[in-house]
Amino acid sequence: MSNVGLILEEKAADIGNFLVGRLLPFRQKRHVGPFVFIDHMGPTKLKDYQNLDVGPHPHIGLSTLTYLFEGSIMHCDSLGTKMEIKPGAVNWMTAGKGVVHSERTPEYLRTTDKTLHGLQIWIALPKELEEIEPSFTHVEAEKLPNWSDHNADYRLIAGKFKEYTSAVPVYSPLYFIEIKAKNDFKVSLGEDLYGESALYVLEGSIKDDGETYGTKQLLIAKDTKLCEFEIAAGSTVYIFGGEELPEEHFIFWNFVSSSKERIEKAKEDWINHRFPKVPGDDDYVPIPEAQQKSKLKGKENKK
Repeated sequence: MSNVGLILEEKAADIGNFLVGRLLPFRQKRHVGPFVFIDHMGPTKLKDYQNLDVGPHPHIGLSTLTYLFEGSIMHCDSLGTKMEIKPGAVNWMTAGKGVVHSERTPEYLRTTDKTLHGLQIWIALPKELEEIEPSFTHVEAEKLPNWSDHNADYRLIAGKFKEYTSAVPVYSPLYFIEIKAKNDFKVSLGEDLYGESALYVLEGSIKDDGETYGTKQLLIAKDTKLCEFEIAAGSTVYIFGGEELPEEHFIFWNFVSSSKERIEKAKEDWINHRFPKVPGDDDYVPIPEAQQKSKLKGKENKK
């Protein structure tokens, strides 16, 4: 019997001057463990006159995780951080009580042809940590746990899995695992996973109970402990999830919180320029009008 409880197709979303494929949230599924938002960027080939330019924008109540397959992004934030991220490394920014950051093509690439491809992820903070001081951590690719067997290469991007622990400083029990298959084989991870679990096929395909699933599909497991599937040689998949946070969380624009009132305050603070600024970058991304008129989106709360 299939362990796939829900199949979500990647949907197009506009983040300004860039189209992405949105994996979370969906109306049918607002979160997987503490993961509340995932965008698949690209792969996009940019001409010498095209660049990624996401200007300074605010966050509260979450951690952001950026992981690239191709290309480069320069991250700058209101903490004074200026860090280029390249494929295989992790940029981890914890917003806590409030942070502002920008994401742009680095200066040395702005007049050349380039490719951009990666994942951008939001992970909600537990209620008691939502107002912590903001922070930033960069982890180089070679410092992430990785291991191989005769069938696949594995990498633990964040969290804990088996005896491995990533250097990314997470705030609740979670995992984010990369599997690159060398051969066709059966993957069985259930006994080592916990909480809720989902699988994203970046390249290639997997098979579960006779059904084949390909790229741009997010598969939600009915039971994490039954996480077992066949993977085709040359495929790359990501398995992520973890323990659900006990309290309900809400998402509005770039804000995540267990309190609607806190999100309202964040909106007012941004509109009235009360957030800290990114040094040397005076651009300002307004709250989209459509967002201002919309209602807060709640995540499912399964107590």
